[in-house]
Amino acid sequence: MRAPDTRFIDRPMTDADIAAVIAMERQACLHPSHAWSDDNYRSSLRAGYWARVRCDADTGRVCAVIVAMDGVDEVHLLNIAVDQAWHGQGMARQLLSVLYARSTQRRAALVWLEVRPSNAPARTLYEREGFVQVGVRKGYYPAPEGREDALVMRREVALPPLTEAPDALD
Repeated sequence: MRAPDTRFIDRPMTDADIAAVIAMERQACLHPSHAWSDDNYRSSLRAGYWARVRCDADTGRVCAVIVAMDGVDEVHLLNIAVDQAWHGQGMARQLLSVLYARSTQRRAALVWLEVRPSNAPARTLYEREGFVQVGVRKGYYPAPEGREDALVMRREVALPPLTEAPDALD
């Protein structure tokens, strides 16, 4: 097992992080208009979704964000964004690994997501991570010329077998 990267601290996202997360994401996105809004983050935090930030251990600067919603036996990845300075260095894969470990802990066998067909880097990442396309949501995303479809993808998470609880009457 690889040692944790001590250059970063992963922690729960708070309302105080929203401005920094938005600034980071707008610069990181292929199209800044595709970035989440202040309200997207605030409503996710209010709803109790799993939201984490990865920060530079020395400066505290936000380097990445991941937001997911729990379901019954599944997790839905709602958003992941990495600071442009860290693109191509494995940070998104590392955050996805954290999500898979959390899914395993919660016994959630599937991770779902939607991605824009125009977001080739994200699609490539997800395919390398074992996500497969299982559908299309027509007109899901706002786009400069109307609406853009979403590719629906899922990835199975290998769960260890359940161990039986000891018999209380023995």
